[in-house]
Amino acid sequence: MRILILASLSLNILVLVPVCFGLLSKADWTLSAYGADTPARGILLSVYLAILICSMGLLAKPIPAMVAALLLVQIIYKVTTPFTVGTLANPVVTANLGIALFHCITLWSIWRGNVA
Repeated sequence: MRILILASLSLNILVLVPVCFGLLSKADWTLSAYGADTPARGILLSVYLAILICSMGLLAKPIPAMVAALLLVQIIYKVTTPFTVGTLANPVVTANLGIALFHCITLWSIWRGNVA
């Protein structure tokens, strides 16, 4: 089976379920990680929910081209976060970079046609 695709999609789900729940419930930890509850945080939650829903759908029916598109968008936004946030010290920025690295491996595998 396509282990890397399934792993990347599962990673999205495993990370985004608690993050979305935390943002929706306004958990205390979200203040230090994401800042004050603002419209911008609500927009970010919408983006996270979109990625979560797409990941769940693609986990059920993993179409490599669609997975590649989702991962490419995630890689771009995750790699640019240190520049837009202005630091590597934020835990969200650090986590984003680690996830982006994993997704890069999956994306490279998809492009090579060696989805293992």
